[in-house]
Amino acid sequence: MKEGIHPVYNKVTATCVCGNSVELGSTKESIRVEICSNCHPFYTGQQKIVDTEGRVDRFVKRYKLDQTPAKTAG
Repeated sequence: MKEGIHPVYNKVTATCVCGNSVELGSTKESIRVEICSNCHPFYTGQQKIVDTEGRVDRFVKRYKLDQTPAKTAG
């Protein structure tokens, strides 16, 4: 690697507005994010599928999918 052309790589703390923080490496001094895996609806299970044209229902009928939650081995 050439000397003097690479940015300084620091350990920084990425902070979300929900209060969650993660330590990682970056060339920036600090990182603030609006949403993280701790508060994102996809990861928290609060995401809702908006079905305005009945596409999900048609998919379920076509493939005869059971809408009960899958059992997890544990």
